[in-house]
Amino acid sequence: MTDLFARLNPILRVDSYKASHAKQYPAGTTRVSSYIESRGGDYEQTVFFGLQAFIKQYLLTPITKTNVGFAQRLFTKHGMPFEYDGWMRIVEKHNGFLPLRIDALPEGTVMAPGNVQLQVVNTDPQLPWLTSYTETPLLRGIWYPSTVATISRAMKGHIFEGLKLTSDDPVGQLPFKLHDFGGRGAAASEAAALGGMGHLLNFLGTDTVEALVAAEEFYNCEMAGFSIPASEHSTMTSWTRAGEVDAYENLLEQFPTGLVACVSDSYDIRNAVSNIWGGKLKDKVMARDGTVVVRPDSGNPTTMPLDVIEALMEKFGYTVNSKGFRVLPPQVRVIQGDGMNTKTIPQLIANAYERKISLDNFAMGMGGGLLQKVDRDTLKYAMKASAIEIDGEWRDVYKDPITDQGKRSKKGRLAVVNFDGTLRTVRREDLIDPRCNQLRTVYENGKLLIDEDFDTIRARAALPGEREAQVEAQAA
Repeated sequence: MTDLFARLNPILRVDSYKASHAKQYPAGTTRVSSYIESRGGDYEQTVFFGLQAFIKQYLLTPITKTNVGFAQRLFTKHGMPFEYDGWMRIVEKHNGFLPLRIDALPEGTVMAPGNVQLQVVNTDPQLPWLTSYTETPLLRGIWYPSTVATISRAMKGHIFEGLKLTSDDPVGQLPFKLHDFGGRGAAASEAAALGGMGHLLNFLGTDTVEALVAAEEFYNCEMAGFSIPASEHSTMTSWTRAGEVDAYENLLEQFPTGLVACVSDSYDIRNAVSNIWGGKLKDKVMARDGTVVVRPDSGNPTTMPLDVIEALMEKFGYTVNSKGFRVLPPQVRVIQGDGMNTKTIPQLIANAYERKISLDNFAMGMGGGLLQKVDRDTLKYAMKASAIEIDGEWRDVYKDPITDQGKRSKKGRLAVVNFDGTLRTVRREDLIDPRCNQLRTVYENGKLLIDEDFDTIRARAALPGEREAQVEAQAA
């Protein structure tokens, strides 16, 4: 098993039926042009992300004769034809690199669904089948991180609006308000890495270590996110119920400064808040150079953290900020990770507003709702052929099923232009000036032509007003 994924070379990262397609195109076919888009979903805007990681991981290592031989044996036993001569042409003529050109929008681009995010075409006219052969791995490399980035950014929008209403420092508070707890719920380590990076486009808080490694490996980011020491139920309950106070006190002693989070509902959250944190350990908490973050892990996620905050306020007091919202002393805060998703996060924020509780008091964390409870249909991602070259002439190809107009595909070789700040997909032939095309050649014939860092991509994905507010805050 240790070399399984090494054996899964690009020839094998594919749906079986793709192996039969080389024989299905019309005679004289030399090129096929395909595109990827989000066709819709529940979000008005999508974030394009993941292409550079895909290219570095899968397209910069050449295919070998050994890869071709293994693939031939596998597909033959599998009952499928195999394009041996074509793959050997890639090995011998193209030094093992896929002869493709991928044009794409800059990663981090925020756009409405229904627009092209990337376009791919074969550059060797003897290999027109290669374009669509890449659909499985390429689409998978885009839809998942882009979907997580889109959901994370949408939640960021809700949080930013809540902060602007209830906080005196919305820009300063925003980066750590939604933490990624999704690593254990992800389908695999690679999923955790890709999805975790999608979240880190929007926030700086994560416990998904694979995402940090991937951001450095693929996007030249030395450190993309941060976390804090925190307890779990095993470390607290190991002290037994009679030793709950000792468990909490030990946490304070082991981490005498800075942020530290403590799950506090192993037995009775109300007792823990009122009689332990706000009673026996209150003086130590208040004297500490740092912040204790109390974590409830059960109950109604849209009200329980607010109940805990108000119970803490009864013991630790509070101030009222300039917007009329209550704020705990800086030595104590709350984080809600259990049950946080795209529905409960906006509701928790609305409930906090109604109860005059500033969002300064709490952070949120998402687990499975961030990295796992998504699929390709969340944003209706698809890759479709839109043009084919036969005997030197480009022709439109498209689908238009009468049973589902939402699956109608685009025609022709495509471009993306900026009309007054809105990105729109047009035909390349309709461009007055080709320089207006926002699609850039990112990969061609084994070479990565654009290599961007994570912070550049983050800046593109920022919310409207976020960057301006950051500049204003720095100037002040």
